[in-house]
Amino acid sequence: MLADGDAVFAKATGLTLDLNGKGLGLRSNRYSMLIKDGKVVTLNVEAPGKFEVSDADTLLAQAKA
Repeated sequence: MLADGDAVFAKATGLTLDLNGKGLGLRSNRYSMLIKDGKVVTLNVEAPGKFEVSDADTLLAQAKA
């Protein structure tokens, strides 16, 4: 898990969600990422308002594959 209060990592990876119109500022999109040997192996990015592909069960299944 990574805390990214200023969205520095989110900006660097292009995984931002602009919620300025709702008064919430720039946020990190919801996603899960599997990294092996310093390389991104799997990136599961959710559509706005969804929680279908970034859950722990999905990521664990991908890690076992």
